[in-house]
Amino acid sequence: MAGVVEQHSIDVVPDAERHGTAFSQFTLWLGANLQITAVVTGGLAVVFGGGAFWSIVGLLVGNLLGGAVMALHSAQGPRLGLPQMISSRAQFGVRGAVVPLALVIVMYVGFFASGSVLAGQAVGELTHLGDTTGIVVFALTTAVTAAVGYRLIHTLGRIASVVCALAFVYLGIRLLEQAELSALLVDRAFDLPTFLLAVSLSASWQLAFGPYVADYSRYLPRTTSARATFWWTLAGSALGSQWSMAFGVLAAAAAGSAFVDNQVGYVIGLGGAGLTASFLYFVIALGKLTINVLNTYGGFMSLVTGVSGFRGQRYLSPRLRAAYIAGIMAVGTAVALVGKDSFLTSFKDFLLFLLTAFTPWSAINLVDYYVIAKERYDLPALSDPHGRYGAWRWKAIGVYGVGLLAQLPFLVTGFYTGPLVAPLGGTDISWIVGLTVPAALYWVLCRRDTAHIPERTILRPADVTAV
Repeated sequence: MAGVVEQHSIDVVPDAERHGTAFSQFTLWLGANLQITAVVTGGLAVVFGGGAFWSIVGLLVGNLLGGAVMALHSAQGPRLGLPQMISSRAQFGVRGAVVPLALVIVMYVGFFASGSVLAGQAVGELTHLGDTTGIVVFALTTAVTAAVGYRLIHTLGRIASVVCALAFVYLGIRLLEQAELSALLVDRAFDLPTFLLAVSLSASWQLAFGPYVADYSRYLPRTTSARATFWWTLAGSALGSQWSMAFGVLAAAAAGSAFVDNQVGYVIGLGGAGLTASFLYFVIALGKLTINVLNTYGGFMSLVTGVSGFRGQRYLSPRLRAAYIAGIMAVGTAVALVGKDSFLTSFKDFLLFLLTAFTPWSAINLVDYYVIAKERYDLPALSDPHGRYGAWRWKAIGVYGVGLLAQLPFLVTGFYTGPLVAPLGGTDISWIVGLTVPAALYWVLCRRDTAHIPERTILRPADVTAV
């Protein structure tokens, strides 16, 4: 059983246990993005006023920009052998990392819940047990898969990348049999606010992977090229999400309210009835299982990272690991059951609001790792609040707070609109501010604060294979 269930959590993966190639990142992120929630995200660009042509272009821009930031985080995995959020301790302190972690954990629960709503519809139809039972069954399956861990997650990604790609080719053909592509794309009128809404939707989708993307590259051999890891991650995530979102744009443009009222039902009806419908319900559930497992696993890693900073834990027993995962599943399922009847509007607001939490953290982490520390960290010290990184690093925490506040004047959600949005024609540029302001401020304040940076990356001897 020990060979099946993952034994590592927030500790460094030793060189002797590293395996795989950078291509594994392509299949994982392709499979994770060929799924119904990405379809809905693309459809939102049209539902909220955009034309199909410029919505597709805007989504592509956001997927490439946000995907590049996300892939830079992925490239940290082979080098450090650690989950993504552990590296935040080098910037925020061993205990100070809990500040962004608290918001990240809320994100995981939210994505788990929103994904479970759509997958629950599919499972409920496939099993004839209804939405509520479908959500619960799906959540339990997600938790078990996440508990088994890394190898099963990557196997699931490989399967999903093939099965879901074939399904989306079929659905695309069926859609174009019922709607003329040239007619859907005929409106070329450019509107900046709706274009930037599309960019923000896809950028937020990509940036939301940043806090856990290295969790799935950390088992790659330390000698794996950072460039290869970056490009395979970006290719899989951008291709998968753009494919799904472009399909969502065309579906929303062709179907209108039929798509808005029941996204899962529309997609299934588009594909056909009988065995074909059953297969498509399975595909929807498989795609959502892939991404929800990532959310559960990432949530588990983030929660343990936050707690262990205060308790000094480096390792977890299998029983405690299962308890963390079960807790995330229970909370996410409860949110899904409560919010399942008002999903579409709430999800759009949730996606855009997420950017305020992720982008400052991402900017600080990347500037510190690539520009200031130049990829040199003391890994044992990341678990020691009395070590070189200390318990709290107030400069990073202060910059993170400034980054959060700097976005608010430019933010557009259903429950809050910033005062500088109207002068910009209703355009939401908060994510751009959230990346640039903290990045510049952190570099100015910390570029000479290098006393804590080792001359080279420091590992425990037990983690390194002699060559």
